[in-house]
Amino acid sequence: MNFISMCDLTHEGIIDILEKAEDLKERRKRGKTLDMLKNKSLAMLFEKPSTRTRVSFEVAMTSLGGHALYLNWQDLQLGRGELIKDTARALSGYVDGIVIRGRNDVVSEFAKHASVPVINALTEVEHPCQSLADLLTIYEFKKGFSGLKFGWIGDGNNVCNSSILAGALVGMNVVVACPKGYEPDEKIVSRARGLGVNVKITHDPKEAAEDADVLYTDVWVSMSDEAQKKKRVRDFQEFQINENIVKMAKPDVIVMHCLPAHRGEEVTDDVLEGPNSAIFKQAENRLYAQMALLVRLLG
Repeated sequence: MNFISMCDLTHEGIIDILEKAEDLKERRKRGKTLDMLKNKSLAMLFEKPSTRTRVSFEVAMTSLGGHALYLNWQDLQLGRGELIKDTARALSGYVDGIVIRGRNDVVSEFAKHASVPVINALTEVEHPCQSLADLLTIYEFKKGFSGLKFGWIGDGNNVCNSSILAGALVGMNVVVACPKGYEPDEKIVSRARGLGVNVKITHDPKEAAEDADVLYTDVWVSMSDEAQKKKRVRDFQEFQINENIVKMAKPDVIVMHCLPAHRGEEVTDDVLEGPNSAIFKQAENRLYAQMALLVRLLG
């Protein structure tokens, strides 16, 4: 089994991973030895920069008794033009799983030719590992998902796409507010609606914020959007999570951000550091969600 999209999991599969993540989290914090992946190896290929994804996967493998190898794209023969399918086949003979951060077509090609599980560590289309950690965080704070309102304010980017699918799979009502021209992927929205839950796309951030249980944002300028920075900052001015937006949500709303954050742009400093912020708990949960995912795929 590969994990390329949130749709590679069912509702039951997600709940199983979250329950396993809670168990692993509790056991690790008590100092228990975990060896579910003893003598297992994970190759981690990164075409783009990473902080939380790289560190959390490496620590996850170590914590489970396994070993992770960080592989920079330019340090491999891939950087000299080796075919992806050849690298995928060769690595499959050495390791028990492959994590890749890169272009969507590259990750899909790896998954097609590898004979071990391939995990999407971020493409321009989705970031499903982030969404698993997000669901774990919501689960911890809200004790469930059914009927919750998930409000996204900002760019309809890869994290937004995975959030829409994740919300639909667990039964949350999803409202995405973004400027015109920055909507999430239409096919993903259609697929999420096909799961039988409410997914609304709007251009009014107040619609996403009103009575929300969860408020989520991400940077206005993603890794592939640097050339459009001035235009994007201008276009997103009305799509900031600030105190006024938080006040429109439920009193116990949790504010989320996948990080890194541009404080003062998509989220204000007082909200990021405020009582409703779950952002750094969310970052920590990358470790435990991915530990559970690795046990499921490699164990």
